[in-house]
Parts: sequence; C-alpha cells; structure tokens
Amino acid sequence: MFLALLAALICAACPLEAKPLAKKLVNSTNTFGPLTFKSDGTFQISIFEDLHFGENAWDQWGPQQDINSVKVINQILDAESPGLVVLNGDLITGENGFLENSTVYVDQIVGPLVDRGLTWASTYGNHDHDFNISGSTILAREMQWSNCRTTQMVFGGDAGVSNYYLPVYDSDCTDDACAPELILWFFDSKGGFRFQQKDEWGERVGQPNWVDSTVVDWFLQTNADFVNKYGKVTPSLAFVHIPTFASYVFQEEGVDPNMEPGIDDDVPLAPQAQGWCADGRNDGSCDYGGQDVPFMQAISEVPGLMAVFSGHDHGNTWCYKWDHLLPNMTVAPHNDVNLCFGQHSGYGGYGNWERGARQVLATKSKLENLEVDTWIRLESGNVVGNVSLNGTYGNDHYPATNDTETYCPTCEY
Repeated sequence: MFLALLAALICAACPLEAKPLAKKLVNSTNTFGPLTFKSDGTFQISIFEDLHFGENAWDQWGPQQDINSVKVINQILDAESPGLVVLNGDLITGENGFLENSTVYVDQIVGPLVDRGLTWASTYGNHDHDFNISGSTILAREMQWSNCRTTQMVFGGDAGVSNYYLPVYDSDCTDDACAPELILWFFDSKGGFRFQQKDEWGERVGQPNWVDSTVVDWFLQTNADFVNKYGKVTPSLAFVHIPTFASYVFQEEGVDPNMEPGIDDDVPLAPQAQGWCADGRNDGSCDYGGQDVPFMQAISEVPGLMAVFSGHDHGNTWCYKWDHLLPNMTVAPHNDVNLCFGQHSGYGGYGNWERGARQVLATKSKLENLEVDTWIRLESGNVVGNVSLNGTYGNDHYPATNDTETYCPTCEY
C-alpha cells in the first residue's frame, strides 16, 4: 500500500507542464548544419546555468520551481536572439533523481529552445553527476533531439563527457571546409559522485571536480592543429561549470563593483579541486588540491582565447581580466583571458538572486582585436553588467549591478 501511494505521489509530481511541442527524434543526428555568423557579422550566445531541474519532485514546490524556470527561459529568449544556447552545467539536481527517470527533465529544459528552432550545447556540472545520473545518461537524452549540439570528443578514465568544440563560420560558408571565424570550447569539470558506485560502507563515491589532464592535453593539441591547418590563430571562447582557483584568488583580492560589475555574494567561491588533497584523497582533510593547475595553465596560454564562462557559484555574476600573477599562485597568465560568471538561471538550487542569463555577442570586426561584448538579461527584462571585454576592460568604469532578488511565486515551501 505504501509503495503504491509513493508511486502515485511521485507520478503526480512529474513535470507535465511546459513540455516540448516539437517531435522528438529518437537516435537523431543534427540536421541544423554548422553554426554561422549572421549576415550582419554577429553571433550571439545565451548562457543558462544552474537550472537545477528535478529538485524534490515529491513535494509541491519541486515541480513548481521547474515550471517557473521554464518561464525564465521563455522570457529571456523572447527578449534575446541567440544563434546558440549554452546550458552551462547543473541542468538537473541529480541527487534527487531516480535511476529510471532522472534525465526526463532534459525534455522540459529544452522545450522552449525546440519550440523556437534553436540549437544548444551543454556542459555538465557537479549536480549532473550522481549515483542515479551521469553526463553520459544526460547526453543520451539530449541527443534524442535534433537541436542538440552537445557531444563527446574525449574518452576514457576521468575525462568526463562534455569535452568538445564547435566551430562558428562566416555567413557565406556553405560547408566545414571553410576556416572558422570563432571556436567554442566546452569542458566537463565533473564533481559530484560516480554513477551507480558505492564504497564498502555503502556510501556514494566522490568524483574529481576539475578538468582532467587528458582533456587539457586534447585541448592544447587540438588548438595547435587548428593553427597549423588554417595558418592563423582563431578567436575562441570556453565554457566550464566550475570556475578555476584563479577566480577564487582574484575574489580574495577584491572585486570592484564598477570595474568588474556584477553580484559578488558567494564569498568565498567554490573552485575546481576544492575539498581534494594533492595526493588524490577527498576525505575532508584538505581545502584545495591544485589539480586544476594544468587547466589554468592552458587557458592562460592558448592564443586567441578571449573568455571562459562558468557558473556553480549562484551568487557571483562578475567578469575579471586575468592579466597578472595572483598571490600564492604559480600560474602567470600570458594572454589576459577574461574569467566570467553567468547568472543563476533556475528556480532550483540555492539562493534568491534574480534569475537570468548571460549574453555574449561576438562581432567579426571586434574579433580582429579579440574583443566580445557581454551583458546579463534578467527575468524582469532589465539588462545589467553590459560590458565590453576588450583591451581596457578592468580599467573602464561601468555602473554597479543592483543586487535584486526573485522568489518562486507558486511554491509552497
């Protein structure tokens, strides 16, 4: 009787609202062609992160959070015109999921994108990796939709899943024989727990929370191959859910609300390799193990990489230019890469900061100087943090970002 009642409650809480209207193509292949700039020489990206669908599906407020998160996605996409949507990690609160249906929330997340004929690319975050869910199972669900551009290019060991690149071509390019105008890199910072694994005490097994060294090697080699193939440095952007330790150290130095506009409420932020020891233990005895150093070296040295966009820390939304050796660090940047946070997009996950999504606008004429523009569109319709990531960013003066909050209007907590 109890099991029947429990099943009924779970079923009643299943996410029935806001489902995609378009037909799902099982085992589909992408039919949208390569990404291209518009004829006016622009390419825009909308970044949604920390959506955290599937929280407490057995309570009234869990599905209501997801319904309101879908509204946020719709509001943002009604106001913006992206050529690509990036889902930058923690799509799902995996610890609340069941093995049988933990990835069904993907359909609800991408519904607004499918309805508009938009394509998307994902990275996976720590909450996307747990006992009943993994990057591989989410990817399998995503790939049932022809709009999905998420893929896997690095395999084996602790590489993770969402490590790949997407080239963006000129508007008059008809096939991938052209040289790309922009390269988008996607990295899996993993974390969370290993899929369907428990230790001898019956506890979930922790998973490393940094970009693996094999992925770093692939990144460096693939970028070098691009340079050799096309005979030039191609401008690029990168996406990874968990920020690097460099962001942690910069925050300790102090975020200037006018030079690096954005919310800075998550102090201290949680970087890659947090909670791990240098020898690979994660028994709670160490604060930081340094395993993200190879990734930091790579993003600070690869020519043409303009910015790296992260999430994870819901209360941080600033960008900073990593242009000097930070205290107590051994990695000195060579290419002044910008390290940015987005905006907490979902009603799932902690915090009541106003939901929204970071926008990135690449313009061909500005790419010649390795510059992009970025701003955050909030669910209220307001725009904050509108900056140009150019040669003078970090010295330019911008309006400070107001710390606004929103609350789930239909949730009974």
